[in-house]
Amino acid sequence: MADWDEIIDCEGLLCPPPLLRARNRLLSLSPGTVLCVRATDALAAIDLPHFCSEAGHAYLGTQTDGPVTLHLIRRR
Repeated sequence: MADWDEIIDCEGLLCPPPLLRARNRLLSLSPGTVLCVRATDALAAIDLPHFCSEAGHAYLGTQTDGPVTLHLIRRR
C-alpha cells in the first residue's frame, strides 16, 4: 500500500512548476490527505518544504524511486 492518497508527476520539470502544481492540487484535496509529488529537480527538496512551512501543510519527507524523488505532503 502506498504512503500517499494522491500523486502528481513533475518529472523533468524545473522549479517552480512542481511547487505550483503541488499547490494547485492541494487546494482541491481534503484536510489530512497526503500528496506525493514525483520530481527530478533537486531544488524541489528546498522549495516544497519551504512552501509547506509557509502554507501550513506538513512536509512529511522524501522517498527515492531511482532518479525520482517522492515528496510527501499532508494537506492542512
